[in-house]
Amino acid sequence: MLFHRMHHVAIIVSDYERAKAFYVEKLGLPILRENYREERGDWKLDLQFGDGELEIFAIPGAPARPDHPEAQGLRHLAFRVDDVEQAVKELEEQGIPCEPIRLDTYTQRRFTFFHDPDGLPLELHE
Repeated sequence: MLFHRMHHVAIIVSDYERAKAFYVEKLGLPILRENYREERGDWKLDLQFGDGELEIFAIPGAPARPDHPEAQGLRHLAFRVDDVEQAVKELEEQGIPCEPIRLDTYTQRRFTFFHDPDGLPLELHE
């Protein structure tokens, strides 16, 4: 089997409008498609994420994410940036706190974490 690249990552959020404001207005991801799925009673928002897509689902009654950082499932979503310090500055100017910048001992690249409104860990990685 030959995989060319990742097509999309899908996440489920607790509040559609809050998630849309965070990912679109604060992080600046462009909207590709936005659909209310009446048969399911939920929203699906498709955002441009590099060469792929970030799918955001708002499903009524979905259980909350376990609050253990090492729980099974999606560990985090990483964004590649040219300059972690500049990206942190831009996020913090919008009221989005970031952890201290660290150095990946394997890649020798700088990285840090921040969280979306539902607590999903998001990483900035040079």
